[in-house]
Amino acid sequence: MTVAKGHADQVIERFSKPGIIEQQEGFVDIKIMQKKQRRGEEEVIVMITWESETHWKQWEKSDVHIAGHRANRGKSKPDYMLNMELGMYEVKAVKKAAGKAEISE
Repeated sequence: MTVAKGHADQVIERFSKPGIIEQQEGFVDIKIMQKKQRRGEEEVIVMITWESETHWKQWEKSDVHIAGHRANRGKSKPDYMLNMELGMYEVKAVKKAAGKAEISE
């Protein structure tokens, strides 16, 4: 997400609060990262990890997830929110501290 200068903390706070997603089967974690930069627009990345694509799809189709989006339908995005991009990535390898790589298929 790209937000206006001075607003990254609002996004970080929103995604850091406890929520229903943490209680979902297959949920692993949420990582919230802020790009280091000195001035101008700010960038925040929210990375949600699931045990499997099946678990993610269960969340996407769940009544609680759909209800949350319906509650926000018709509401305009905050003025400080400049750009939002959604992507889905598949983990291909994880390198551990001991130097061992695991490859998921």
